[in-house]
Formats: sequence, C-alpha cells, structure tokens
Amino acid sequence: MKTVLVLNMGMKSIRSIIFRADGQKLSQAALPLTSAINDMRVEQDASEWWEKALVVMGKSIREAGIKQLDAITVTASASCLVCLDEEGQPLAPVMMVSDKRAQAEAEAISRMPEFAEAREKTHLSMSSSLLLPKILWVKRQAEAIFGKTTYFLTPNAFLLYRLCGKPVTDCLDAGKFHYDQTTKKYPQKLLQSLGIRLDSLPEVVAIGDVAGDLLEDIKNRLGIGGKINVVASSYDAICSFFGSGAVEEGEASDVSGTVTVFRTISYKSGNLGIESKVYESLYEAENARIVGGSNNLGGGLIEWAKQCYYQNEPYPYEVMEKEAAEVDVGAKGLIFLPYLLGERAPIWNDDARGVFFGLERMHTRKDMTRAVFESAGFIDMDMKNAIEEAGIKIKQVRLSGGLARLNLVSQIKADILGVDVLVLSEFETTSTGAAMLALIGIDYFHSIQEAAENFVRVRMIIKPDMENHRKYQHVYNLYKSTYEVLQPLYKKRIQMLEALRTDREVYIENL
Repeated sequence: MKTVLVLNMGMKSIRSIIFRADGQKLSQAALPLTSAINDMRVEQDASEWWEKALVVMGKSIREAGIKQLDAITVTASASCLVCLDEEGQPLAPVMMVSDKRAQAEAEAISRMPEFAEAREKTHLSMSSSLLLPKILWVKRQAEAIFGKTTYFLTPNAFLLYRLCGKPVTDCLDAGKFHYDQTTKKYPQKLLQSLGIRLDSLPEVVAIGDVAGDLLEDIKNRLGIGGKINVVASSYDAICSFFGSGAVEEGEASDVSGTVTVFRTISYKSGNLGIESKVYESLYEAENARIVGGSNNLGGGLIEWAKQCYYQNEPYPYEVMEKEAAEVDVGAKGLIFLPYLLGERAPIWNDDARGVFFGLERMHTRKDMTRAVFESAGFIDMDMKNAIEEAGIKIKQVRLSGGLARLNLVSQIKADILGVDVLVLSEFETTSTGAAMLALIGIDYFHSIQEAAENFVRVRMIIKPDMENHRKYQHVYNLYKSTYEVLQPLYKKRIQMLEALRTDREVYIENL
C-alpha cells in the first residue's frame, strides 16, 4: 500500500507524519519552533526550520521502519517571507504572516493603479499580512538584503526547494503574491513598478503536481531509496480544510490550532466580489470554490489565557474548562475582543488589539476564561456571516485542531452558530489533507471525496442549545458594537506608542 510523508510546519512546531493510503498513521515526530516577537515584529529562522525538518523526518522514518516512500509533501503557514541568496541560504529572519512592519508598504501599494488592475483580477485586497508589502519593506528598510536575494519564497516553496532543488509552489500559495489563478500569471505590471523581478518568485504548479524527485543526499541522510515523488499540496489552511472532509455543499470547516481557519466549499458558479471580507480559492481539479479565511489567533487565545491565569496549575486545560463551565452564558456581562495580534479575516485590521469590556469588581478568572472561550465562538460567527453575505449558506461545521479537544468550547461554538458541529476523530487535519492531496497527485485517489472516505472520521456530533443561541445573539451584538466603537481608538493607540517608543523589547517564545 502507498505511503506518504507529510512535513507539516505550523507557527509552534514542525512535524513529520507518515500515512498509509488507508489513512492509518505509521509514525510521527515533532519539534518546537521559536519566534522573536515585539509589538510589530514576528520572526522565525528558516535555517532552524530545515535543521529540525531533517530531524523529524528521520525520526518518523525510523519509527515507521520503512526504507521506501511513494511521496513526500509539505504544508506550512502561508504569507511568510523567506529571502534566499544564490546558494539557497536564508539572508534574514523570516517575516511571519502576523508581522505588521509592512503596514505603510501595504497602504502605498493599495494606492497604485497597477494594484487596482491586480485586485480586479484576484479580488484580493492589500494587507501587511501578504507578501508583496513584505518584499517592498525589505527593499526599503533592508536594501542590502534585497539586493542579494535570488528568491523570495513562502515556507512551502522554501521547504519544497530544499527537498527537490526547485523553487516551486502551488497556485493557491502563490496567491499570496497576488498570483491570478484565472490567467495563471503573477501581476507583472505591479511587480515591475515595485522593482521586484518576476524570476525571483517561485514557479507555480497545480495542486497535486509532482515538483520533482527527492534529492539523493537527503535520501542518503534519511536512509531511504528509490524514486520518491515530492508533491506540491498546498499551504496549511487549505490542507486543513480538505483534511476535515467538508466536501458537501453547505459544510464548513473550523480548524483551530494557533489560528482559526474557517472555510466552506461550493460547487456553484459565483464570484465573491471585490469588497468581500473573505478569500475565494479555486480547486480546479474538481471545479470547486473554497471560500473563507484565517484569523491571527484561535487556539492561541487559550494558550495566552493559560499563561496569564493558570501557570501554576498542574492540569491547566482541565481547570480552565471546569471553571468556564461554572459561568453562565455571557460571562456575567464580560466581553472579550480576541485581537491580541491584530486581525486578518474578516475584519482586516492590523491595529486592533484585545480588550476586556465590562470588567467589574465581582469578576474572577473564571469569568475572564469564559469570555475568552466565547470569543472563539464569535470568531466563527464573524466568519460564517462574511461567507453567507457572499450567498453561501452554512448548514453544519466540522471542528478539528487542538481547540476541538475542549468540549466546552465546541458546545459554545454550536450554541453561538446555531448549527450542528461535528467533532472529528483526527485533530491533525492539516497533515491529513496534505496526505490526501499528495495521494491524489500520484493517482492513488481520483477525487477529494474518495480520499475523505478513507481518511476522515467524525468522533461526535454536538447539537446547539437554541435557548443559549438566542441569548448569544444579544452577547454577539454587544461584541460587535464594542469593536465598532473602539475601532477609531486603535490608531490613536499606535500613535501613543510611537510617542513613547524607545526600542521595543523583542522576546523569544514558542507561540
């Protein structure tokens, strides 16, 4: 039976998982990754990625007891910028997706007539989370690095390059450079105006295409041989969607690891329009539209709450869930805005920050934890509303990712959304989806539906409490109003920080 190794790199760790074609995991290995962070900067080290990739791949291969693989694929965070020199070595720390230093560059590009033409084709607005503003920031702020850069790559493209020697990526990952799936071209006029060479961007292939054979020196290091296809799947948010098995019209997927990825699929023709708050990606192999987006923190909110209030608890997640369950709907009037790193979809506000609103003397950490849990549901509600504004009705949601391990959060999401939520047996849907796409790419499966039948299982179905749903509609309305009232103050906060700034401390942590 065919085997595929998935190299899955998230914000917190890099993992290697080996799957059999029937969906069975043969082995897995993981190592943590570190980030350098301050109020504007989020960086990682591409050299650390590759060193740890080799370690986890080797460990998973040894534990599986195999000498041959049919395919290797990569899935990683999108919209992170890797600058490589002519020898393929990183020139600078990676600007991660939530890095906000390129805000001014994003605003400058958004005013260019060449960008208006690109946006008309891609329907993708400009944001500092995307790649062209990051490249322009490097050009403006790190001229020497820009001049030495041979390739500007995403994490997917970087790892594929290290595996097969070719700077390639899939069409959806390339979309973060404003690559147009319809014309199958990068925005050449915009690139020319920005002074970015077309040949410095990765070659674009279709999802499931074989990018090349695994390099011989890597085979030797890993102790495997024969022909091993290096397959381009896609970036983590897309893979996690496919790995959820949301293949029917009206099904959505919430994958909440560090971030929350919320998407649905539609086989109906349509167009989101230029003002849409969410993305649309085409899965051309099956004439499907994947609609939705990713925010900046999902399960990461729970990690933050744990660090703040539960550091001394031997079983922090169990205590958090128990305490939050003791608090009624609405957390005694306490609202939490979860924008600790700014926000991507669907509000697209780099300046937004977290807020507890309505804090009273009576409130305890229980109430604050309940409010944080409820904010995870409001994130989903924002996504659901943005998708339904585009004319796609969501009837049920599949839950996976680390946050789906907390049953109370899953119930809160069902109650807020007012639809059934299906909790999956496999929380690692990103790796699952990448394996499915790789096996389609080497012609083992013929469709995503066929692959899902082999890989995806539902652990339980949670029904919404419709009385709680009615209550949450009032809480959600206040949640939205709180953000709208505070929205103009976020810019003033940035201005205040600039007036106070000396040199903001950079700290290192595992996200």
